[in-house]
Parts: sequence; C-alpha cells; structure tokens
Amino acid sequence: MARNRIKVSARQQGAIYHLMSRSVNGELRLEEEGQEHLRQLVWQMAEFTGIRIIAYAIMDNHYHVVVFVPQWEPLSDAELLRRHECLYPHPTKLQVAKLAEIKAQLPGNGPKAVAWRAALQRQMNDVSSFMKLIKERFAMRYNRQHERFGPVWCGRFKSVLVEDKPHLLQILGLYVDLNPVRAGIVEDPKDYRFCGYAEAVAGGKKAQEGIRFLVGGETWEETHSAYRRLLFATGGTDRPGKASIPAERVRAALASGGTLPLAVVLRCRIRYLSDRAVLGSRAFVESHLAAYRQRTGAGKRMVPRCLPAVTKWGDVAGLRGSRSPLFG
Repeated sequence: MARNRIKVSARQQGAIYHLMSRSVNGELRLEEEGQEHLRQLVWQMAEFTGIRIIAYAIMDNHYHVVVFVPQWEPLSDAELLRRHECLYPHPTKLQVAKLAEIKAQLPGNGPKAVAWRAALQRQMNDVSSFMKLIKERFAMRYNRQHERFGPVWCGRFKSVLVEDKPHLLQILGLYVDLNPVRAGIVEDPKDYRFCGYAEAVAGGKKAQEGIRFLVGGETWEETHSAYRRLLFATGGTDRPGKASIPAERVRAALASGGTLPLAVVLRCRIRYLSDRAVLGSRAFVESHLAAYRQRTGAGKRMVPRCLPAVTKWGDVAGLRGSRSPLFG
C-alpha cells in the first residue's frame, strides 16, 4: 500500500512527483537484463500516458522516477491511436482485429469506439496508470522468464508531490542520480547505465531534456556542464568502495545541533525525499493539506514539518507519510 495519506490529483497544472517502488521485501534482485527491460518500460509507459521523465535510477531491488505531469486535456482520436500503438507495439492478431473494429466505429461514435476512447483518456497524465502498467508488465515477463508466480513488487508504489522549486528539484534529481554512487557500484553516475544521467551523457535526447528541466541551458553542452558542477559539488566522492555514510553520523550532527554539507547528506539515504506525501515550501504544503482536509474532513492532526536543519535545505517542508526514521 502507498503510505501517503494525502492523494492529490495528477491532473493539475504542472504536477511533479517522486515515485518509487521496491521488490518484495527488497529481496528479489534484478539482473542487468531485467533492469534494462524495466528502463525500457519506464520510457514506453511515459510515452503512452504523456508523462515526462525528469530523472530516474533503476537499482537491483527498487527504482526511482521523478516525473512531470502536464495538465490533462482530451486527446484527438489520431493521438489516441498513436498512444495505443505505444502501448501495444507488437499486437497479437486478436488485438489487431479488435482495433480494426474500433477504428471503423470512431467516425460514427459507435459504442465500442466510445468505450475505447474513454478508457484510454482516463489513463492519460495519470501517475497511477503509469506505475501500474510498468509494474504489471514487468512482473508478467519476469515471472514467465523465471518460472515463478506471485508478486514481484512490494504492494503499491510510493509517491511524493513535489513543488516546482529549482533548488528542491535539483536536490531531488541529484539524489536520484547518485543512487548507484551511494550503493558503491560506481564513483561517477555516468558509468551506471540504468540512471537518467548516464543515458543523457550517452546521447539520449529525452534524458537530456530531463536534466534541462532541472538546470536549464540552451544547449546540451551548457546543460551538462551546469549539472556536472552540481553533481560533484554536492554529491561526488573521491574515495573507493561504498560512498554512503553511516546514518549514525547524520543523527549525531542533529543531536549536537550541527550541520553537514549537502555533499555529505546526499551520500546518505534520505527518507524525507521518498516517504512524504507532499514536499515543498511550507505554504505549498499547507495549501495541499487544507485542500485535503476540506475534501475529506481528515488530517486534523497533520502539520507541515520543516526538514531538520542538518544542512541548508532552504524553505522546504513536508508531510510525513510513515513512521520510519528520517535517515538510514
């Protein structure tokens, strides 16, 4: 189950989400072939739903995706047919026959065409459909290839609604790209083929657009230079082995009232960036909390919480979505 108690419609203007899903108990480990298939599914379902990928990292037992969800608008039949082809790039004979019947009914709004159109429109610009399709399709293929049955993913995905603040989004993008560095797999995320930064460096145009969303830049060279400076000013490591720092060191800094450089903090797993329902300025969080209370009558005890002053976050607050520790 998703631990977030506030669900905000993904069809609002310019919604940004940090999405994450983990394998069952975190124990099922993906091999490179599985990670590559998952990477392809992320892009395929983004194209189908109209969601834009800002950053991603696919590890062996979990994955992160930061997405921008445009405002929902009804699509033309021609665009729906294009999206349908993205969903079924290699249709079966039965699927081809059914689609031919739907196409024949589209001009006259026949019942099958109307139902098909409505079903596809509901999935557009929707993070739930995006993640559901990724997880279901991956699980079906994984179970078939490994002759197993049962769940592959641990319940529903986590989602955090994130305010469109440049500093906050840059921290989030860096945190996601630095996943393989924290795990000690690589010292430079460009060497880890299953993250957005590495794909962008390799020439992936859509991945490059995601980084441009974070730091701007007229050309890729300008964008790359700006992001690279941030990456190594805030999260690089010059020591071999696992780059993640012990959570105890962060807790000690909190207990003593001290602060740590952002470079140090981003080398520790930060639950605040994945376990919160809403993340942004205090005003942003309060506005969504007020809307939630008005809509449901619940959440009276919930209050925005500023991020602990372990580093210089800026004006960033959140709503806790779980009882897990902040770091670890």
